[in-house]
Amino acid sequence: MTDNRPVYLNLIKIRLPLTGIVSFAHRISGVMLFLFIPFSVYLLDLSVQSAESFAAVQRLLDQPLMQAVQLLVLWSIAHHFFAGIRFLLIDAEIGVEKSQAQLGAWLVLLAEVIAMLLIIIGVYS
Repeated sequence: MTDNRPVYLNLIKIRLPLTGIVSFAHRISGVMLFLFIPFSVYLLDLSVQSAESFAAVQRLLDQPLMQAVQLLVLWSIAHHFFAGIRFLLIDAEIGVEKSQAQLGAWLVLLAEVIAMLLIIIGVYS
């Protein structure tokens, strides 16, 4: 007789390979981007109402917490973009082998780090 009971998985002890981490982060970044849409639409609507409301949005976005949120959203965009290209290539059966998949995952991480550095340098210099 087979045992059909659920298996306990300790998620803390499971070690995902780099390709799994990139895949998981792609999903997380997509959810974050989706959840940020209402707030960004609200800020856009508020900023185009008048000059005073535009200044209020600028003051809001200049706060340190909001700058951290902006960096998080920009990371989400960068990661989702580069990982999405990687997954499109995988769908076209390019980079499917294990070594190629690992290289692709490293390239995604490298590309997003470079993009974030360029954004940070461009904003704060």
